[in-house]
Amino acid sequence: MIEVSELTKRYGDKPAVTGLSFVVEPGRVTGFLGPNGAGKSTTMRVILGLDAPSAGRATIGGRPYRGLRAPLREVGALLDAKAMHAERTAYHHLRWLAISNRLPTRRVDEVLELVGIADVAHRRAGGFSLGMGRRLGIAAALLGDPGVLILDEPVNGLDTEGIRWIRTLLKKLAAEGRTVLLSSHLMSEVELTADHLIVIGRGRLLADTTMRDFIERNSRPVTLVRCAEPELLRAVLAAGGAQVERDGADVLLVSGPDAGRIGALAIEHQIGLRELSPRWSSLEEVYTRMTEADVEYRAAETAAQAAADQAAGA
Repeated sequence: MIEVSELTKRYGDKPAVTGLSFVVEPGRVTGFLGPNGAGKSTTMRVILGLDAPSAGRATIGGRPYRGLRAPLREVGALLDAKAMHAERTAYHHLRWLAISNRLPTRRVDEVLELVGIADVAHRRAGGFSLGMGRRLGIAAALLGDPGVLILDEPVNGLDTEGIRWIRTLLKKLAAEGRTVLLSSHLMSEVELTADHLIVIGRGRLLADTTMRDFIERNSRPVTLVRCAEPELLRAVLAAGGAQVERDGADVLLVSGPDAGRIGALAIEHQIGLRELSPRWSSLEEVYTRMTEADVEYRAAETAAQAAADQAAGA
């Protein structure tokens, strides 16, 4: 278990994290989300003992990282896939980690096989692609067979097969009772992988809930309607105050009336329906709306569009 309690971290006069508290439970994959500059990296660095907190605390299994007797056996981390000696081979990079942490060297071959780079074990790490470097970083995190994993952007640079592999692996590790904290900007993959979400913005907690609750509570209610006469139904619904968008030749997205009311109006006007179903927002849509005000760095065109969207919703 990872526990962050009233964590505050300042760099000079600038606060990176302020009064942040959350718990990462074992047995599930927890997604750790936030815009650039939100304080995710700072929080993970404090958890791993790389930075000291200005106030509050972060513990793993009830102890700070620096108090762990055998850190690599208890916590595996991937923060920077390039944190390796470029001239060493993948095998010798892992072997050095194993020996320095008093781990059996046979474990090196096991994790190389597990992450799928056993065939290139004796190539220099400096010549690895971004995806291969990520696999080597994950191998290093798994070397001590730890109960806690902290991974920052583990799918960055991986191909489709690699992304599916890491998703399956993380779910398997969580099912074994391990604590898995996953930070990523790839929302579609987090949605498929994580069971729980912790969302921060400008160093403060925005959400700490299950994936399902996060999406359902923050989704804009929309009903997908597929019918033979979309323009006629659109006119009927709009006359009743509904907001209707076309989404294909025979598909309408309706905001306002629920599915029951839409169905009743269709029957009343003798409009045949082929599909009538609630549609939830994606994690990306919900997350983008929630963190819009907390984005620190924004391109000019995106900023203008965000302002327009905010004005339209006011």
